[in-house]
Amino acid sequence: MEPGPRTLEDPLAEALRIVAVADQEGLLLRLMGGMAVRAHAPEWTHRTRRVEVDLDFATRSKDRKAVFALLEREGYTPDKRHNALFGQHQGYFVDEARRRPVDVLVDKLEMCHRIEFADRLAASRPTLPVADLLLSKLQIIKINRKDVLDALVLLAEHPLAQDDGAQESTQGAGAISLPRILAHTSNDWGWWRTVTGNLKVLQDYLDTAFTDADLDVGPRPVRYQIREQVAALRAAIDAAPKSTRWRLRSTVGERQQWYVEPEEVGHS
Repeated sequence: MEPGPRTLEDPLAEALRIVAVADQEGLLLRLMGGMAVRAHAPEWTHRTRRVEVDLDFATRSKDRKAVFALLEREGYTPDKRHNALFGQHQGYFVDEARRRPVDVLVDKLEMCHRIEFADRLAASRPTLPVADLLLSKLQIIKINRKDVLDALVLLAEHPLAQDDGAQESTQGAGAISLPRILAHTSNDWGWWRTVTGNLKVLQDYLDTAFTDADLDVGPRPVRYQIREQVAALRAAIDAAPKSTRWRLRSTVGERQQWYVEPEEVGHS
């Protein structure tokens, strides 16, 4: 009888296993993307019912080669062509037995906007800090319902604060660091335009399409009033002093594109 795959069937359990193995080897590897949101709200019905199984991790350049080797040892097949071409910034692997793709971002997320996270990895475990997870959702120009709900549950489960809080749990620990958010929205007009536009989308969703089932996180209610959280974040962004660079770019406004159109990269 052939042995089964080494990886775990449940994607969250598997993601946490990989982070734990990396920790044991002294490597900074953190969960991001949809499974990171689920890690902060493990009983959230909307997330647990999704069929997506991909895993997204963040690491730093210093640990990249060791992390890639770890994934191979733990049962993941590398896309050798992709990793040779783009591996300095993004590695791609597949758990073939479970048809589960894995992306490993190195030092930064570059989509519609850039999020540098190399110096943020040690601030939280097992995921990126909540502020970074929220920024990764609010930087999306064409934000969809799935990402709206991910952003809402992060806001509903975490306080807005002046730091990242204690983030050593998968049970909603940590806080949304306002200084981290404002470092983007007060210094870069493009970031400000996209984030405030998406907060308007969140508010419109709450006003027109939201149901209590959207934020069903189990037997308890969510920790924070979601409408108040969205409004408070927008108020903090509006009140924060803006840099000279921000003010100069604001005079151009939407006459010049302020975001990048993400490119899809194929895999073999």
